[in-house]
Amino acid sequence: MAESAEHSERLRHVYWIGGGSGAGKSTIARRIADRHGWRLYATDDVMQDHARRTTPQQAPLLHQFIAMDMDERWVNRSPQVMLDTFHWFRGEAFGLIVEDLLRLPREPRIVVEGFRLLPHLVKPLLAAPEHAVWLLPTPEFRQAAIRSRAAPGEGFVWQTSDPERAGRNLAERDHMFTMRLQREVERLHLHAIHVDTTVREDDLAAQVTTALRI
Repeated sequence: MAESAEHSERLRHVYWIGGGSGAGKSTIARRIADRHGWRLYATDDVMQDHARRTTPQQAPLLHQFIAMDMDERWVNRSPQVMLDTFHWFRGEAFGLIVEDLLRLPREPRIVVEGFRLLPHLVKPLLAAPEHAVWLLPTPEFRQAAIRSRAAPGEGFVWQTSDPERAGRNLAERDHMFTMRLQREVERLHLHAIHVDTTVREDDLAAQVTTALRI
């Protein structure tokens, strides 16, 4: 408790944007950082570094995942098992995100984004509840976002023996993760924004800015 209170004070300059895959987190966080001259910390960008900084004892699910082949990861397991055993969804190595942020200077402010920002892990670090928001995409919005990417993040499914099944498994897993986030945000009385295909990027950016009281 004392450590969390100390960290929340030291991270008072940090704003957090979490949420489901394909919700627009990266786009909106980048817009906010560029507009205000803030530092952007994208948790996706440090996943490989964080994996290297952990041991199998510290992050057992992560190292089990690393040892799997592509079919074991995305084809042969059910979406429920994929959800329950995915290391980042279980908060493994989240402490390394905190370590990184504590090492950065307090100026300029920092906007952090990524699906690794689980509500129950972020809440103890908040000096004010309005410093965090979670974007919850509908399945339709997520698919539209993926199709619009120049280099689809799910291109790895083509490295499996059954890309179609891998894609279905991944979509179902990510949908269940978004539902889990929604329940957790509601339980912890944190702020969420539901994102569907009718939402324009400018409107979403405005909603996030308002939620974070920037």
